[in-house]
Amino acid sequence: MNALAEWENFYVIIGSSAGALIGLQFVVMTLIADKKVATSEALGSAFGTPNILHFVAVLLLSALISAPWHEIGAVAVLLGLVGSSGLIYVVIVVRRLRVQTEYKPVFEDWLFHALLPFAAYATLIVSAFTAPAHLAETLFAIGAAALLLLLVGIHNAWDAVTYHVFVRKY
Repeated sequence: MNALAEWENFYVIIGSSAGALIGLQFVVMTLIADKKVATSEALGSAFGTPNILHFVAVLLLSALISAPWHEIGAVAVLLGLVGSSGLIYVVIVVRRLRVQTEYKPVFEDWLFHALLPFAAYATLIVSAFTAPAHLAETLFAIGAAALLLLLVGIHNAWDAVTYHVFVRKY
């Protein structure tokens, strides 16, 4: 499908970025492993793990769109699965944000950990239904959702690091 091939460079860039950021997250976690940065696992599962999963979603989307598909039907089904899985995970993250007691989330936290990821994953679900009839427009929506997840992950990772460096001293 020629329409997907036109997006190859875009997905190579954001997929590579997501892969590199996943690796960087592991490096940071290794470097701070000896330091006490949280007193419970709840804080990490609410604020740290979602970043990795958003980066993985971008990497997965990049692989799906870059694969040599012959028809859009299979891609649409996989987009729907990624979007549905992402929405379920956002609900889990919201629950984790509410349950953890070490940090009181502010509006920016709700925006970047719940609302924006919800919008990105919902866009993927809608894209699954619109792809067969409106492929060109849908490809822009998928690209926007992938880029949004990448930027959300970058913001959240930076926010977590700066919180531990500048606010939370041990």
